[in-house]
This record gives sequence, structure tokens and C-alpha cells, in this order.
Amino acid sequence: MSGILNSSIGRKFAMALSAFFLMIFLLQHFVINLTSIFCADIFNEISHFMGTFWVIQYVIQPILIFGVIFHFVMGFVLEIKNKKARHVGYAKNNGAANSTWMSRNMIYSGLFIFIFLIIHFIDFWIPEINTKYIVGDMSGMHNGEFRYFHELQEKFVPIWRVALYCVGFVFLALHLLHGFNSAFQSVGANNKYTKGLKGFGKAYAILIPLGFIVIALVHHFNH
Repeated sequence: MSGILNSSIGRKFAMALSAFFLMIFLLQHFVINLTSIFCADIFNEISHFMGTFWVIQYVIQPILIFGVIFHFVMGFVLEIKNKKARHVGYAKNNGAANSTWMSRNMIYSGLFIFIFLIIHFIDFWIPEINTKYIVGDMSGMHNGEFRYFHELQEKFVPIWRVALYCVGFVFLALHLLHGFNSAFQSVGANNKYTKGLKGFGKAYAILIPLGFIVIALVHHFNH
């Protein structure tokens, strides 16, 4: 593994794989949260299963956390390596003429998203873990189950938090607009399907973050 990460191609390939993993999780997370605006009971049932099934809690969840940290660290490493490689080139070339704004600022959008994820963990994941495994049947529990829907709605009452989440999802969209296609290029997916993949990537990058924004706004105005 260390040998692969020591090469530029290996690091980009590993970065792409972690990106695919996180994009699959993001889609799954969106679908579950989408049910919250249609049926609280279904949302609670799915959330309770996800929050109690041992495979998800003790296998998939640690892998997910590792994937997030790995993706961020690898992105930071790639950015440093790329800046060193281009250090001389920037004196001769106009970077803006050779790349898009999004590609040049992936590290900054990624950093904001990472901070946003920490806030999201503080808002939802840590209270759930604290309630289920530390304080037991106190404020976060109702009839022996965590109040998933109630906690979700309660978090989106303050307008400042809704605004923060909306800005976070805008940055996520910007990050995905470049990152989706970049991930496919890193694994060599340049073929007759490239045009279709770019179209799908653009739709994914816009619709999924937009969907999360809609969910936050719906819960804010319907509380």
C-alpha cells in the first residue's frame, strides 16, 4: 500500500477510490434523509436500523470515518505535491488559462467541507452516540429509541444553522463538479462513455447538494 501511495499515479488512484466510496455514501445518506420530508415513521425506522445494526455501527461506520479522513489527507498531500511540481511553471504560465477555478481551488472547498462535516458530526452523530451508549434513556430517547426525526427537525430551527448547511452544500456542489470527473479520469475511464459520465457527474454534483438544501429548508419552515 505504501508503495502505491509513493507514486503520483498511485496517490491519484487511491484518491479516486475514496471519492467513489464517499459519493456512494452521500447518495445513500441523501435517500434516507429525503424520506424525512415525506414520512417521519419511515425515516425513524430506517435511521434506527442504520443506528443499531452491528455491521453498520462497528464495521461500515469506522471505514466511513477512515475514508473521510483519508480523502482529506490525500487531497492535501496531492495539493502540496502539485504546487511543488508547478512552482516554476506558474512563473511562465497563467494558471487560470489552463484550468478551471474549481480545479485550482479543490483544496479550499475540500477544507470547508471537512469543517462542515465536523459541525455535522457535532450536530447529529455525537449526540446520537452519546445518547445510545453513554447516557442511555435520557433526553435523546423516546420509548427506548433515539428521536431521529425530532432531533433532525430541532437542528434546523435556527436560521443560522440552516444558512450554514446551505453554504456547505453549495461548496460540496462546487467540489463535486470537478471531483466527480477527475475521479473517473484517475482510474482511466476515458472512453466512449466519457461524455455520458460527465453529464451524470454534473447532474449528481448539482442535484444531490440541492436536494440536501431542500430538506434543510423544508424542516426549517415546517417545524
